[in-house]
Amino acid sequence: MGKAAAAARTSVWLEGKARRGRGGGQPSGLDRGRITEVTVRLLDAEGLDKFSMRRLAAELNVTAMSVYWYVDTKDDLLELALDAAFGELELPDPQDEGADWRDQLRALATAYRGLLVRHHWLSPLAGRYLNIGPNSLAFSRTVQQVIRRTGLPTHRITSAISAVFQFVYGYGTIEGHFFGRVADTGMTADEYFQHAMTAVTEAPTAAEVVEESKDIMAARGGDTVTEMLDRDFTFALDLLVAGIEAMVARG
Repeated sequence: MGKAAAAARTSVWLEGKARRGRGGGQPSGLDRGRITEVTVRLLDAEGLDKFSMRRLAAELNVTAMSVYWYVDTKDDLLELALDAAFGELELPDPQDEGADWRDQLRALATAYRGLLVRHHWLSPLAGRYLNIGPNSLAFSRTVQQVIRRTGLPTHRITSAISAVFQFVYGYGTIEGHFFGRVADTGMTADEYFQHAMTAVTEAPTAAEVVEESKDIMAARGGDTVTEMLDRDFTFALDLLVAGIEAMVARG
């Protein structure tokens, strides 16, 4: 795609594109929801690099032209898949006065982390598109409303959102890459971790760093990779929540 075409492209969610097909008789008994569902499944199974409209059509047992009856471009379809993934999130009620904003913020952060790990293709797409589908907007709105309840001044709301959710984005993206590598090897996560640590010690400089880090790794806690990742995430998130509390107290 040339620079002019890329600049001209906006979003499937603008100009009514997300709500309309090409009109007329709809071929092959498909609908946009079914196409999006299969797209998400293919992206999960094969990754973003291997995804194509031709591969999708084969999975649906139709021609590629049948798919294009429902979406104009591959980009439009990927945007639909991105928002469908955000639809998996269970959002707390930010208007619930009996709920603690800390618990709601932790729930949102944990759910977003899980989404990034389950759908390893999500993180690059979230940065590629405007990401203004209804499910994504519902998530963003809930996050904003929860952060408002912290007591931070209005001009610090976006900073707090960035601190928490850019951390989650980075953590979940790297964790998703890790489990993707694990799946490619056919090992368990714990087997792969031990194999990787053994391989690292064969490089002198890396071995030196590992040796210096032994006490940190030993104190980290957790009998499995999953437990270690969960403990690190939980404590890092607690640090951010404590930071928000400290800034509110500082006034």
